[in-house]
This record gives sequence, C-alpha cells and structure tokens, in this order.
Amino acid sequence: MEMLGKIRRMYFRDKLSLHQIAKRTGLSRNTIRKWVRAPEATQPAYQRCAAFNKLSPFHQALEQALKADSFRAKHNRRSAKALFEQIKAQGYDGGYSQLTAFIRAWRGEQGKSLRAFVPLTFTLGEAFQFDWSEEGLLIGGLFRRIQVSHMKLCASRAFWLVAYPSQGHEMLFDAHTTDEETRNA
Repeated sequence: MEMLGKIRRMYFRDKLSLHQIAKRTGLSRNTIRKWVRAPEATQPAYQRCAAFNKLSPFHQALEQALKADSFRAKHNRRSAKALFEQIKAQGYDGGYSQLTAFIRAWRGEQGKSLRAFVPLTFTLGEAFQFDWSEEGLLIGGLFRRIQVSHMKLCASRAFWLVAYPSQGHEMLFDAHTTDEETRNA
C-alpha cells in the first residue's frame, strides 16, 4: 500500500510521467499505469494461478491430518518431517519444501478463520456451583467427621460453606435451600 501511495503522489501531485516514475521505482510502466487507473482504495494483490504439482494428490490427506493434529496437545502433534514420511510411504516423490509451504499456508488460513468464544457471564443470583466434602474436626476433645457443603456463586465468585453432622438428602436439600436464601438476600 505504501508503494501505491508513492506512485499516485508522483503521478497526480508531482505530475511525473509514467516513464519517470518507472525509472525512480524500478517498476514497469504497465504496472504503474494499472495502479494509477485503479480506484483509489484498491490495493493491488499478486494472485498466483493454482498450479498442479506433485503434492496436489495428497492435499486432502494432509488437510485431514493437520485438522486432526489441531485438536491434539501441541507436544502430540506430528511434525512436518513425520507428515513427509507418511505421504512418502503413500507414494509422494516430491520435495520437503513443497510440503512445508503447504503446511504454512494451511495454518495461515486457519488463523484467519473465525473462532467463536462466548464468555460465560451471569447475573447476580442466576447460577452457582455446588459440591461437598468430608472433613475431620476436633469438637470438645472428640474427633468428629462432618460433611461440608461448598457453594460458589458464579456472578460474584464468592464462597459459602455450611457444615453438617451427617450426609443425606436432608443435608443436600438444606444446603441448597440455605444457599438459595443467601443468594437472594
């Protein structure tokens, strides 16, 4: 875009000829003519025609392998060398650099694709997480096992703990009822 701006300034503001601009920039007059005639917001882009090469028959297999690897942990993904050996076993007789160029282009396209992320947001009192645990406690010199309900409010991330002498449905219902009253207070 920078070169396009320079050429347009030389042509429209400085009133230089295509020949003079070509001498200063090293670009061909045809290229300069095309850029000068193009609408102002259009940025020229080089477009290479899709050509058949030795790797073309293996594109689908490589895309499938790269897509599968994208869901794996980074240290479990196959390297370009491993993919090269895999397609070589399938009959590929081309070069390694063609494969690495394909992988680089594929990963570049994946980076441009939209990936949705919806953050979890909660209003006050809308949701909570519940769990329980068994804890040991010394009460009046006696060791007792107690059940503790754990509540974490999703909106404020606050904790609420309640201890019970035993585990049962009553404990579960009371913990949810108590926590429900606490959340709405």
